[in-house]
Amino acid sequence: MTNRAYYSASVVEFLAHSAEEIIGRITQFHTQDLVIQQTQAWLRQIQILQSNLQDIKTGHLFFEFQIPRMGRRADVVLIVQNCIFILEFKVGAKLIQAHDMRQVHGYALDLHHFHEGSHNEIIVPILIPTDVKIQDITILGHIDCVYDPVACSANQLNKVLKDFISENTSNAQIDIYRWLNSPYKPTPTIIEAAQALYANHEISDISRNDAGAENLSLTSKALEEIIHNARLQRRKTICFVTGVPGAGKTLVGLNIATNAGVEKEEQAVFLSGNGPLVEVLNEALARDSVTRQTHKSKASALRAASASIQNIHKFRDEYIKDTSAPIEHVVIFDEAQRAWDQENTSKFMNSKRGQKGFAQSEPEFLISVMDRHQDWCVIIALIGGGQEINTGEAGLQGWADALAKQFIHWDVFYSDKLTQVEYAGRDVNFSNVATAKPVPSLHLATSMRSFRAEKLSHMVHHLIHNNPHAAAEIFQNLRDKFPIFVTRDLQAAKAWIKQHARANETKGMIASSGAVRLKPEGIFVKNRLSAADWFLNDQDDVRSCHYLEDVATEFDIQGLELDWCLVAWDADYRYVNGQFEHWRFTGTTWKRRQQAEQQRYLENAYRVLLTRARQGMVIYIPDGDDFDSTRKKEFYTGIQNYLEFIFA
Repeated sequence: MTNRAYYSASVVEFLAHSAEEIIGRITQFHTQDLVIQQTQAWLRQIQILQSNLQDIKTGHLFFEFQIPRMGRRADVVLIVQNCIFILEFKVGAKLIQAHDMRQVHGYALDLHHFHEGSHNEIIVPILIPTDVKIQDITILGHIDCVYDPVACSANQLNKVLKDFISENTSNAQIDIYRWLNSPYKPTPTIIEAAQALYANHEISDISRNDAGAENLSLTSKALEEIIHNARLQRRKTICFVTGVPGAGKTLVGLNIATNAGVEKEEQAVFLSGNGPLVEVLNEALARDSVTRQTHKSKASALRAASASIQNIHKFRDEYIKDTSAPIEHVVIFDEAQRAWDQENTSKFMNSKRGQKGFAQSEPEFLISVMDRHQDWCVIIALIGGGQEINTGEAGLQGWADALAKQFIHWDVFYSDKLTQVEYAGRDVNFSNVATAKPVPSLHLATSMRSFRAEKLSHMVHHLIHNNPHAAAEIFQNLRDKFPIFVTRDLQAAKAWIKQHARANETKGMIASSGAVRLKPEGIFVKNRLSAADWFLNDQDDVRSCHYLEDVATEFDIQGLELDWCLVAWDADYRYVNGQFEHWRFTGTTWKRRQQAEQQRYLENAYRVLLTRARQGMVIYIPDGDDFDSTRKKEFYTGIQNYLEFIFA
């Protein structure tokens, strides 16, 4: 934290410095092209602060303070006695904008959540639209020491600061040195992480660095060394990386794909069969790039982003037609266990791509494409346990079989957890691959999706596998940090999630793609949505997740996450007489899923849904209707009782 601000000084020192001296120190660190508008904004901020702090001589002040998680900077952080003020200036603004209030509130929440020295301190977010005349300033209450945001004009700042200082006199004064040097543990969403990495932040800047969490840098470094050695030794290599849900496998892959500092030959492309994930990440990178580089067009930003992140199906189709080696020597396959088996790949190639007689599994074909390189290449296969949700997915054994059958000259490095069912999804055998070597650092053991509840994935694992006592025991240890609410009232569910989500925290409604009888409740899982609009658009946009109108399924949200989730549970996954039952709605009736594979896909769909939330979730179960044979009340009462036992 010691280099987190462009300017740092006690209030006394700040009052003694000239505006020119302060701006000079700020500009030494500022990386963007400075324009007159920016320097004029700093000058106005300095003038406002120096006039409002004349009789507040204690405390410390930071300009352009980096907030944990995203690398964004708050205009000013002011610490006086036991209060941390986050000040966001809108110089020249004549209106109070809701998104500006959410912005400064979000900075305060990030500091509270991710900076250890701020966890239990009073944090006050203040928006200062300089040219707004505000009649009455209302100070609202706080949740977990973070106040609701306050807006005041430039000449009201002194009074607002004093009001908060006088209201909070019970806590001990903050030790500036200890606060500044206390550890921070940022846990970004995958969208935020991709934006930060693409903007050339180091993975260490956006990943937690506490001793209790797995360090993503270790896995990234291990992979970078493997890539570098493969190039030097002219070897063909494949690595299998595992991790619990939300541990950061995708983040590791994106870090390697967006690493501009590596040698050109070692630059990688991130490939995923998850269409919504690719769409959302490319759109997020393009929007962020245009914001940071105003001269850049959206189209060119999208083209640049897609060079690093691509759809694996387009990659596959390109190299069916083109028999040359890919441009990239390094490719990263996300959710590699979801590659198709030979039967389904052959069927698709014959019927959809006109490749008669095609007789390879998807893993075998993808390895063969990279094997076209005459010198060296590296495949990084990211493995997510329990993520198979589509028919015909080969699982890990498809990769092992391909290597043993045709690619015995490849070096194989795999996580030492690869053979465990919890991570691999099913048993996998590498005994026939002579060159296979286990590497412990290729496993990520700690879930980071929910910074409030690292054991969430373990709880969901027990819930899905009908171990309610084990699930309930885990929930008792996380309930204070990660609230879960079960209700039969959809409006109550929406009200609960709106009440809990603050600032720019994301919230959305999700359900199984098989939950088609939620339609009478106004939840239409068959409606198509734009993943980019749903995940990325502003809270005021009716297409966004925040509106809780459009519902995303496991196919839309896999690999992504929200802060708060409303999970709608239908009769496709019932709990009857102490056991789960697997159903599919076809035509006008429910039919049992008899095949073990189809049952596993449904279980994994609910596993995905129940592990998307970072801060908490509400589970909505409809009442049903005995006058409708497709929605009988008995279909839903069992799951209600089961979940209420776990979350009591």
